[in-house]
Amino acid sequence: MAIEKQLHTIEEFDEFIARPENADRMFEFIDGEIIEVPSNAYSSEIAIFIAAALLWFLRGKNWGHVTGEHGGYIVGGYRCAPDVAYISRERQPKLARKGYNPNPPHFVVEVMSPTDTDKDTAKAFAKKLKRYDEAGVFVWVVHPEEQRVEIRAPGQPVQIANIDDVIDAGEALPGFSMAVRDFLPEE
Repeated sequence: MAIEKQLHTIEEFDEFIARPENADRMFEFIDGEIIEVPSNAYSSEIAIFIAAALLWFLRGKNWGHVTGEHGGYIVGGYRCAPDVAYISRERQPKLARKGYNPNPPHFVVEVMSPTDTDKDTAKAFAKKLKRYDEAGVFVWVVHPEEQRVEIRAPGQPVQIANIDDVIDAGEALPGFSMAVRDFLPEE
């Protein structure tokens, strides 16, 4: 949901998120808008299943870092907070301890919630997906209510996976795959 309709600079965004009252809240900066990105327990659980699988896959490999919904990234000059992200140690040896990670991740997962359907949120999300594509980020957009996943490889047509499919992270993380059923159980 957009917090303020007026457009802001990156500097104003950085000042806004540094305020004490915003310490426990997560925001994104997309095309001059400050957008709060609240989550819910169900979407968070799905993201945790995927993050756990990523961590298990990477165990002992020392390839990179996995972050959750509070791991923000700078993507093409914008500030994004994906539900799950992977970034290689080659691209970023250490994660940022303060603020947003300065480099875009290789792979992100965005879990949609029922509140993500309002017009303003959908418009901001489309802009964020465009930024990910421009930065070469491989994306899974998980739609729990529809029991499907959009697979967005940079510069490629969107593919749709259903509950019975196995999906992967392409060249962003070779060898990593998951059955959709493993993180999106039928209700």
